[in-house]
Amino acid sequence: MDNCARARGFALATVLAAAGLGGLGYPASARADLFVYVDADGAQHFTNIPGDPRYQPFVTEGEPRTTPALAPAAAPARDAVRERYALPVASAAADTGLPEGLLHAVIRAESNYDANAVSHKGAVGLMQLMPETARRFGVRDARDPAANVLGGARYLKALLAMFDADLALALAAYNAGPAAVLRSGRAVPPFAETQKYVPRVLEFYRREAGR
Repeated sequence: MDNCARARGFALATVLAAAGLGGLGYPASARADLFVYVDADGAQHFTNIPGDPRYQPFVTEGEPRTTPALAPAAAPARDAVRERYALPVASAAADTGLPEGLLHAVIRAESNYDANAVSHKGAVGLMQLMPETARRFGVRDARDPAANVLGGARYLKALLAMFDADLALALAAYNAGPAAVLRSGRAVPPFAETQKYVPRVLEFYRREAGR
């Protein structure tokens, strides 16, 4: 398979006119299927509109097919933490036109709602902004929840524009950097962390649709 065809297919039906991104409607309902094809090198390729018989269901009845089940629905204490940041998320969603559920999904995957989280690579805050990314999007204090979420949302919107509203590629770029996605032929890079990250965020996003 040509590298340019890998991990494509998130050209989805719902149009977010406010964001100017046709095809970011996932999930349009509380359930959406994700399909995966594992090539001879062990790399996973994701799509929601499989046109190749080698793709097999990855999410069926809302549960991953080939990865361990994620944690159960958030406990009341975690829901309370989520609600603490509902306003910054809603504000960033209004600014960018991105779904609040998508932003919540990224935050949960990146920091699990820890506004003081710092990765070993130096990413900071709820949406784990690297210093150069924070500067690029005008975030002066990456530990400030509202500024961090707005900067992360604007970065994600820019990645969606860069990768033609392909949500899988935009998420891969958020995790591994856009250069890695481009070097991989506009595909999800074959990094173990990124290969797990993309379906993890999509699963969190699917759960958000059922709230």
